[in-house]
Amino acid sequence: MPKSLCSPAIFVSLLLLPVLSILLYQLDSFDPADYPDKEFTRRDPMFVPYRNTHMLTGSERLGEGRLLAPEDVAFDPKTGVLYTGCEDGWVHRVSLNGSVVERWVNTAGRPLGIVHGLHGEVIVADAVKGLLNISNDGSIEVLTDEAEGLKFKLTDAVDISQDGTLYFTDASYKYGMHEHILDILEGRPYGRFLSYNPSTKETRVLARDLYFANGVAVSPDQSFVIFCETVLRRCQRYYIEGRRKGSTDVFIDNLPGVPDNIRYDGEGLYWIALSTGISYPVDLLQRYPFIRKVFAIMMRYIGRLNMEKNGGVIAVDSDGKPTALYQDRDISSMTSAIKIGDHLYCGSVSSSYMLRLNVDRYPATPVAV
Repeated sequence: MPKSLCSPAIFVSLLLLPVLSILLYQLDSFDPADYPDKEFTRRDPMFVPYRNTHMLTGSERLGEGRLLAPEDVAFDPKTGVLYTGCEDGWVHRVSLNGSVVERWVNTAGRPLGIVHGLHGEVIVADAVKGLLNISNDGSIEVLTDEAEGLKFKLTDAVDISQDGTLYFTDASYKYGMHEHILDILEGRPYGRFLSYNPSTKETRVLARDLYFANGVAVSPDQSFVIFCETVLRRCQRYYIEGRRKGSTDVFIDNLPGVPDNIRYDGEGLYWIALSTGISYPVDLLQRYPFIRKVFAIMMRYIGRLNMEKNGGVIAVDSDGKPTALYQDRDISSMTSAIKIGDHLYCGSVSSSYMLRLNVDRYPATPVAV
């Protein structure tokens, strides 16, 4: 053995390292919890009949370098313009071919979910400011930023019904945007699904104790609203009309990735963005709290480890059955997808552009059984 490896200093260091690591782990106050056992029992992967596993092939980058982490994407059919909110607070207007990228309004927060109102206004779920109404002239009004005396910490996604009711999520009432990963690592249900009535200005909590409540989509027949629970890899359905009004059930679970925003395309399909695919490291994090604690401690000293790979989008029919999956091993943090004509437009919190893919030219193909 080389003499240098036998020196007292190195020997003591090798002994102290595990001792200090154990001490650091025990003294750290971060206390992750178990996720519900039934959610992560080992199940067969979801079967999706059509797949495109090379989504980046043939895709285009719209507004590259001018869109800083465009999280959600909304389309205004009256003007033919896309809207997206970025990390620097700007809501941008983007032409369908990407030739025009215009800074429109800065919320002075972090605009995430976005939807068009019934009278030309734009509704924004701003992680910092709350639920915002932006009028045609760019004036900003805070509609609501708390419910039941509890402030929103991460207003996330929003959609609107035909009667003007806004349905939205507060992903976490404990952790804000810049520390949202700690919500996921802690494993406790701090998320809420809510509604806002613009006539009465009433904010109601419709579902609570959610694991990182995320994307929202009102059904075309206005009978229910779908919202995603990112950590549990599922989307729930809350009934707003009919005999089941006020109740909730599971719309789809066991997703092949971690869901973010969800959009209905007007043609019978919901498109659910998958921030990352399922992998062995992600599976371990979900199953074991002690690994999540180690991960949280490591983040404080060396920064966040990027494990988000194989992201994409899954298309689901009105009954919650998967029809097509678009993924790529080099996609991470895909947060939204909206289908307009024969193109998918996708947002991401880790890119400086919006992704566009012609799904007729680069379709998902049948999977051999």
